[in-house]
Amino acid sequence: FGSPGWEPFEENMRRVLPDVRFFEMQPTHPIFHAFFEINRLDVVPQAYNAGQPIFRGVYEDNDQRKRLQIIINYNTDISQFWEWSGQGLRPIDQTNEAYKLGVNYLVYGLTH
Repeated sequence: FGSPGWEPFEENMRRVLPDVRFFEMQPTHPIFHAFFEINRLDVVPQAYNAGQPIFRGVYEDNDQRKRLQIIINYNTDISQFWEWSGQGLRPIDQTNEAYKLGVNYLVYGLTH
């Protein structure tokens, strides 16, 4: 379930949410269409580690039909794209995609 970094993350999440289940997010989820249309989840790569970006969600009562409470961007550098966008260290098209995800998360969180 991901690279070696996932296990410590999951272990710590279980300290606060002992019964948590992590669900694979699909590009069809409304969060990816809350403002911008994001139809692929491989648009923001990891800067220093190969592998596909992974998006997982945690839902109320571990039920995907209920409210999305947490979205996990794993094996991605979304925040690094935001942090360094003014420095030109990352490609502008990938930086734009990272901002689109952030805007969608914000809009979704405010409307759901």
